[in-house]
Amino acid sequence: MRGILTGVMIAFVSCVYSVQASAHEAHSPSGVTWKYDGFCCNGDNHTGDCQMISTKNVKIVNGGYEISLAPGDHRLVTRPHHFLLKQSQARRSQDEEYHLCLYPTEDTLRCFYAPDMSY
Repeated sequence: MRGILTGVMIAFVSCVYSVQASAHEAHSPSGVTWKYDGFCCNGDNHTGDCQMISTKNVKIVNGGYEISLAPGDHRLVTRPHHFLLKQSQARRSQDEEYHLCLYPTEDTLRCFYAPDMSY
């Protein structure tokens, strides 16, 4: 019995890790591939909650970012959204693009990746 449970647990953990390995990849138009943080991303490149967003959706404001999304700007967005985020809450983008993770619903900004600001 113990051997069966051990086998089931190993199979389960293997499946979870194989899904997570591809779930966190970010792809940019410049060809750079990097991984979203595990906390941020659920799913894969086609159905996940993280993806690159256009610079037109992001406005740098005093102390942070103003993010406006409409349907089509992110695969999970079905109605207009407006988020304000402190600069200290943004994560560093590895490809100089903006990326956004919405989880568990489109109403919750889970993670926001931004390129380094230059002054």
